[in-house]
Amino acid sequence: MTAKIPVPYLIRRVDDGRQIEIQWDEHGHAALFSGRALRLACQCAGCVEEMTRRPMLDPASVPSDVRALTVKLVGAYAVHFEWSDGHGTGIYPWERLYADCPCPECTTARSTT
Repeated sequence: MTAKIPVPYLIRRVDDGRQIEIQWDEHGHAALFSGRALRLACQCAGCVEEMTRRPMLDPASVPSDVRALTVKLVGAYAVHFEWSDGHGTGIYPWERLYADCPCPECTTARSTT
């Protein structure tokens, strides 16, 4: 049986959208994602070749100060961001964000498996 991926309790822009905070539950499991790291991790068809999964996004084309202008839920499974560099076609599923959670607890758990 696989662990259930939580629907975030709270998502908010921090530092004018340069960071995204995701609180996974009301008990304090929270992560602070870099906006630029999320932008570079976009898996949309414009950023990743659909058949080969080869990255097509040149990291040098993404400004170091890119920020999320908007945060919108996509059903009960993902979040969508409009980025200050004009990009806005990607979605970020909870499962992927949770798997990449940068909080100390999750980072430690991943390094021991």
